[in-house]
Amino acid sequence: MIEVKSVNISLEKGTIKKSIPEILLDSSGVAGDAHSGSWHRQVSLLGTESILKFSSKAKREISFGEFAENITTEGEILYKMNPLDVLFNDTIRLEVTQIGKKCHGDNCAIFREVGNCVMPKEGIFARVINGGIMKPGDRLEYQPHVFKIAIITLSDRASKGEYKDLSGQILETRIASHFESKNRKSRVQRILIPDEREILEMQFKKCLSDNYDIIITTGGTGIGPRDITPEVVNPLLEKEIPGIMDMVRYKYGQNIPAALLSRSVAGLTGKTLIFTLPGSPKAVEEYMAEILPVLDHAILMVHGLGH
Repeated sequence: MIEVKSVNISLEKGTIKKSIPEILLDSSGVAGDAHSGSWHRQVSLLGTESILKFSSKAKREISFGEFAENITTEGEILYKMNPLDVLFNDTIRLEVTQIGKKCHGDNCAIFREVGNCVMPKEGIFARVINGGIMKPGDRLEYQPHVFKIAIITLSDRASKGEYKDLSGQILETRIASHFESKNRKSRVQRILIPDEREILEMQFKKCLSDNYDIIITTGGTGIGPRDITPEVVNPLLEKEIPGIMDMVRYKYGQNIPAALLSRSVAGLTGKTLIFTLPGSPKAVEEYMAEILPVLDHAILMVHGLGH
């Protein structure tokens, strides 16, 4: 539980913010504040935990708002949060959009005085999802974003139990380990189906309606008579991301010409990232080695936070 210790506004950027009895959070951020607007850093927050550390270094007491934070909090280490996490109470809902920021040096009032500022390292920023009145003494709950990931394996033989779904297991391990390494929570659902167009389409549409963050398929991307994954997925994509799959085909196709026969696709529908991978465990490892390094940035871009 996080307690609001102070709410603060300023009429000009680059100046300290003054504590006031209450603020109105609306679709542009903090009403009347210089930093409000239709962008991702509508509201700034800083914990008293960070302010006290800096006060000791500055050898003076730092007032709430001096670091230009809109909301001064106590009770959680804010800078350990991640973009897409949520702070909320019965009326207000804020989505974390950025941790820290570039220091503006001489354009910052506190920096001009003491030659340093804690906001670039330990302040966080958020945008308003649901607005309302906020005042000192209010409390907020913290809810980390849990990434919902669906892994769909297409295999006639594996779905009959003739062999294990090794590719699906590799995908689950790789994607779960990736988010764990980023200190992020994830929940993976594995789905095993035969190479049937209608079943794949039904599963895909269900995952999209359930707002999964990521859907990854394995199998059905070749040119065999039962390979139907691209035919099902392509019509469901709103935006295609061809670069990833083209690069993988080119990279591995130089040594293994058969890799050029893969028809894997990647794209986006709503806020769901979609990747269709070949069925072999080796190919899954190769594709994920290229997808994971760009995945975090892709997620930010999907939510309007990429630069």
